[in-house]
Amino acid sequence: MFISTAYADGLKSVLTNESSLSEYFSSQFQNLTPWKILIGLGLGLVVGLIIAFVYKRCYRGVLYSPNFALTLMMLTLITTPVVMCIKSDIALSMGMVGALSIVRFRTAVKDPMDTAYMFWALTMGILLGAELFVHALAVVLGISLILLIMTFFKFRNPNAYLLVVHYDDYAEQEITQLLRRTVKQRKLRSKTVTRSGAEITVEVRLDSKQDLVSAVLNIEGVHDATLVACQTEAGA
Repeated sequence: MFISTAYADGLKSVLTNESSLSEYFSSQFQNLTPWKILIGLGLGLVVGLIIAFVYKRCYRGVLYSPNFALTLMMLTLITTPVVMCIKSDIALSMGMVGALSIVRFRTAVKDPMDTAYMFWALTMGILLGAELFVHALAVVLGISLILLIMTFFKFRNPNAYLLVVHYDDYAEQEITQLLRRTVKQRKLRSKTVTRSGAEITVEVRLDSKQDLVSAVLNIEGVHDATLVACQTEAGA
């Protein structure tokens, strides 16, 4: 009798646990279904690819980083499920805010535009996580169009370089005339004169097809010419 009673109690406990597990999982998927997660992640991938494409096309620096473009895409994908999980739970939302407040990011952002792209990716993830899919697509397409127009029709500048030339004193006038004819935007950075010759460093802005080094080397009295890519604080 004692054994049957214990068995009945154990069976009841198992059934109760199974019922609790069933209620737990049903409550978990009541507001967040697998289809919503897949749709959010799929749209997050599309939006992240759009942001990465716009970043590549509008990048105005010297050294383009594919890893940063991948980071923008990952930010969108990671933020989307996080917002999906915490949007209906105030306690979880406050805990997530507290956890993120103690995180310190030690990677230095050199270009202010990179910070803007990061906030853009995070914003898209928040919109997708809140299931505002139409709003997210409209925002990403609108910002992309604005950035492309601003970059290619108004604010696009030639690439910045430093031209370093070693020459004899009598060749300086001809070098100056050549730079005036071929380079519209130029600025003298430094000039050094020694007994063996002279050296000048000029910041120039050139199109990629322009071969300035060969033209400078054709001048009599020029020993060598070096063109070095440079990047200003503005990323140009």
